[in-house]
Amino acid sequence: MGKTAIILGITGITGKLLAQSILADATYDKLISFHRRKSSLEHPKLEEQVVDLFELKKQKDDFKADVVFCCIGTTQSKTEDKEQYKAIDYGIPLAAARLCKENGIPKFIVISALGADPDSRVFYNKVKGEMERDILALNLPEAYFLEPALLAADRDEKRTAEQLAIKAFKVFNWFLVGPLKKYQSIKPEALVIAMKKLAVSTYPDARIESDKIKELAYGDA
Repeated sequence: MGKTAIILGITGITGKLLAQSILADATYDKLISFHRRKSSLEHPKLEEQVVDLFELKKQKDDFKADVVFCCIGTTQSKTEDKEQYKAIDYGIPLAAARLCKENGIPKFIVISALGADPDSRVFYNKVKGEMERDILALNLPEAYFLEPALLAADRDEKRTAEQLAIKAFKVFNWFLVGPLKKYQSIKPEALVIAMKKLAVSTYPDARIESDKIKELAYGDA
């Protein structure tokens, strides 16, 4: 019997790439997606659950798998209300982690952000840090937090400032070496490879910063 995976955030860039990779992987017999609107993906191994993610705890009976991938996240430009932002970036991953605990799911892998710190004065970093802290407090068998820097990806929606930053980082990356290497931009494909590797192996650290994500995905090259 192959593995069953759960994914949250299938409609995002990284989530969609991850889902496509899992669906093409013979290791997995089933991919269950919980999301608020139907995705554009069609596959016999894909089971879509269109639900209210703010009430994810109600899905306990269907929330059963070998591994859970959480790619949920918004931006302050898309979600200006801070309470709503925290409900998404903190509340949904924590609810998913609690279901992992209740249902005995051994692996929980979530995309966080570089600089996540519950004591940060930056709201975005503080929320991510609180999410990591409170999930770790659940003492799951394995929980991993991928902390990418700027994600170098083409998006459907227009984010002019972000696209300019991505272009700039193509140059800056050459100068971000040594201790600064973790600030280099990263492609979503690297996240996908790293997440899939974590699903079938262990890693010594729960928090994995951007440069370590690349090492995990591609080796030391």
